[in-house]
Amino acid sequence: MQTDLRHIAINGLWNNNAALVQLLGLCPLLAVSNSAVNALGLGLATILVLTGSNSLVSLSRPLLTPTIRLPVFVLIIATFTTCAELLLRAYAIELYQALGIFIPLIVTNCTILGRAEAFASRQPLLPALLDGMMTGLGFAIVLLVLGCLREIAGTGAVFANMHRLLPFAHNWQLTIYSAEHPFLLAILPPGAFFFMGLLIALKKVMDKKSTTPIAHTEPAQAGSKRVRVTG
Repeated sequence: MQTDLRHIAINGLWNNNAALVQLLGLCPLLAVSNSAVNALGLGLATILVLTGSNSLVSLSRPLLTPTIRLPVFVLIIATFTTCAELLLRAYAIELYQALGIFIPLIVTNCTILGRAEAFASRQPLLPALLDGMMTGLGFAIVLLVLGCLREIAGTGAVFANMHRLLPFAHNWQLTIYSAEHPFLLAILPPGAFFFMGLLIALKKVMDKKSTTPIAHTEPAQAGSKRVRVTG
């Protein structure tokens, strides 16, 4: 069981990452990642929905027939998405307003419905819960890295306005360089495609290096050798 759980965790975080490998959920990923706070807010909401929906789908799988399975999955995902939306409206209204329509659109995220159908509906509770958590965490990490890169390139700072998500984070802004003329391309949609392409390319390079066998050469032996020549 430990090996299986470790395999699930590695798949969700790296080998089968929803954003870098499956290329799912790209619409909110590219649209919201113009700042670290927006990326972190959507990432946490996605983790909540994925973990909750996977767990409930796994618990309800013996009760569902093939005819009603998918509509029930969508209803479960919509329920947890509504919970995440209400939490943001109650405790982070400014962030909720910044994210806008992309919080309700979590319902249509192919990653969440795909994991519910392909994994959670066929597994017991613990693997399904771990799969949802690790898949959501892998998606959130890519989202946060993309948000940090775009914010630094576009404004010269990172973690600005973090108090929208964490009330105690008023002084978390870190200025990397002074940007008199912001690089607007980085925080606009074309910049999202550019940086996302770089992240995907970086992962492919790292995977290729990790799987390339290292050539072993035998050291040359000292001393002379006799060669027998026949003719």
